[in-house]
Amino acid sequence: MLRVLAVDDEKPLLEELLYLLRSDPRVLSAEGASDATEALRRVTRALESGPDGADGIDVVFLDIHMAGLTGLDIARLLAGFARPPLIVFVTAHEGFAVQAFDLKAVDYVLKPVRPERLAEAVRRACEQSARSEETPAAPVAAADRAPEQIAVELGGVTRFVAIADISYVEAQGDYARLHTDEGSHLVRIPVSTLEERWAARGFVRIHRRHLVALGRIDELRLDAGTTSVRVGSAELQVSRRHARELRDLLMRQATG
Repeated sequence: MLRVLAVDDEKPLLEELLYLLRSDPRVLSAEGASDATEALRRVTRALESGPDGADGIDVVFLDIHMAGLTGLDIARLLAGFARPPLIVFVTAHEGFAVQAFDLKAVDYVLKPVRPERLAEAVRRACEQSARSEETPAAPVAAADRAPEQIAVELGGVTRFVAIADISYVEAQGDYARLHTDEGSHLVRIPVSTLEERWAARGFVRIHRRHLVALGRIDELRLDAGTTSVRVGSAELQVSRRHARELRDLLMRQATG
């Protein structure tokens, strides 16, 4: 059972979102906030009451475009709390998905909100909340130390490949082929798992078959409505679904 805070500066949209959330049997309580200041005050009060307090908040459903602080700004501030709530973004804009998931958002729901899509976001939040309760919190320093290498098998010998040396990953069923300047290695890990683990290292999904290290992209090509990237000697197709986000990321990287 989730205790929810919904944040949106448009009152009719906030009321509609609260109505849908309160109709879900997995939601214990759902309260609203119309701006960043009110949202942060409510979360702070919830933390002061303790995780099991009556005013506790398990998940925040956040609009992105609001007057003053945006939903992304609020999420960054909440991430610094000792026990931050889960985040679900609810927005009319598709272009912030990459930033949202960089902030470890549970889900990204587009407006107008469909009841079945919101129900799926609630389900994901329930699962994430349950996993958090089952897994003891690790010290922050340990959580931030992601592995620098990945183990691969080669002729019965285990080798360790530096993640920084991997240019791109190719999906091969339940396996993934890791491509480096020196060759390739097959590991029994789905690309979707590596996508989640390596997002903070700058790996981005460009196609259902490929995960690419952003810093290894040498060229972005647009030809007759199709998009591709050159990574070393390899030319990889970019799906329409990922093309816009990839262009935005490359532009931010070039101007950053």
